[in-house]
Amino acid sequence: MIKISPLDKDLVNEMISDTLCLFPRVTRSLADILYHKTKGNPLFLSRLIVSLSRDGLLRFSLSRRRWEWEEEKIQSMKIPDDVAELLTNSIGRLPSDVQDALCTLSCFGASIHLDIVDVLERDLDLQLQNSLEVARKEGFLEKFDRTIQFSHDRVQE
Repeated sequence: MIKISPLDKDLVNEMISDTLCLFPRVTRSLADILYHKTKGNPLFLSRLIVSLSRDGLLRFSLSRRRWEWEEEKIQSMKIPDDVAELLTNSIGRLPSDVQDALCTLSCFGASIHLDIVDVLERDLDLQLQNSLEVARKEGFLEKFDRTIQFSHDRVQE
């Protein structure tokens, strides 16, 4: 298992600055808020950024050609205490067929070869491929050649 230490405030700001393609001085206030909410946990931070974007609190402005955020709303928003709860909430927002596909996949352990997924689809008349692709695009799964694995052990749980 790989253990990743929490990021300090400056690294959080650097990560957000790089992600949003903005100068660090512009992202400092957002980075401070997100640092306090995530305690520098890299997975929690990245999932929170995705969640903020999905909820419209972090969005790209075509007229200004840059990312904008609702600082006051982000500051006051109630977020889960840890990444596991954030992941659980995010999974709960997925369509039911995607949730079902993740549940089916979790029965096979941390990863599954796509040949097994093909057998499940064929022999049990399940439609998994499209749902698993949605889950992959949402960051819950990773695909390596012909193997799919959960991006985090909490997703599998």
